[in-house]
Amino acid sequence: MFHYAVILNAMGVLLGAFIGFVFKRKIPQRFHEILFTVIGLTTLGIGIRMVTQGNDFLLILLSLVVGGVLGEFLKIEDRIESVGRKFRDSQGFAESFLTSSLLFLVGPMTIVGSLNIGLTGNAELILIKTALDTVSATVLTATLGTGVFLSSLSVFFVQGLLVLFAKELTFLMDEMFIADFVGTGGVMILGLAIRILKLREIKVGNLLPSLVLIPLFDWIKNLF
Repeated sequence: MFHYAVILNAMGVLLGAFIGFVFKRKIPQRFHEILFTVIGLTTLGIGIRMVTQGNDFLLILLSLVVGGVLGEFLKIEDRIESVGRKFRDSQGFAESFLTSSLLFLVGPMTIVGSLNIGLTGNAELILIKTALDTVSATVLTATLGTGVFLSSLSVFFVQGLLVLFAKELTFLMDEMFIADFVGTGGVMILGLAIRILKLREIKVGNLLPSLVLIPLFDWIKNLF
């Protein structure tokens, strides 16, 4: 769990977030709206690309429905917002935390890279991802806010747990599992894009359990 590449990835996100936080103060207010629009449209494009990678859309839908009900019951989004209120720059905290966490973690590089470390010790993918995440964290913090700082913990714990339990999670490297996981995350990222573009307020945080449910549903499907 405490592999150097996982720690470097989390620290890279923190570094990028700090640089973005410093630059955010220097960006004139009149440019913030266009930057929000650009980030929203880019997030929309990423979401569409990820959704099209899904394999079984019926299972993706099922995981989102069940996960959404569970997340609403647990009030996950409200809990994230309550953490955000402890920060001075709390406006849009949940939005920035969720956007950055999903972009950093919902993808083949996270799963394959982390499992490769746990199984073979090869950290190449996660080191490449660290460079990408550092740049992304800078842009996201400068545009969306301080929630990106907290996403470093998401990166550390999720990737760390994948490394730690790599031998038990090798099935996740199967193309089908990765495709549906990415597709489910893509739907959530689409929801965040709609939210960033201020088209509709969607509590994407309450859909987070879906990311745990989709591999479970795929595994059950494979039993029959």
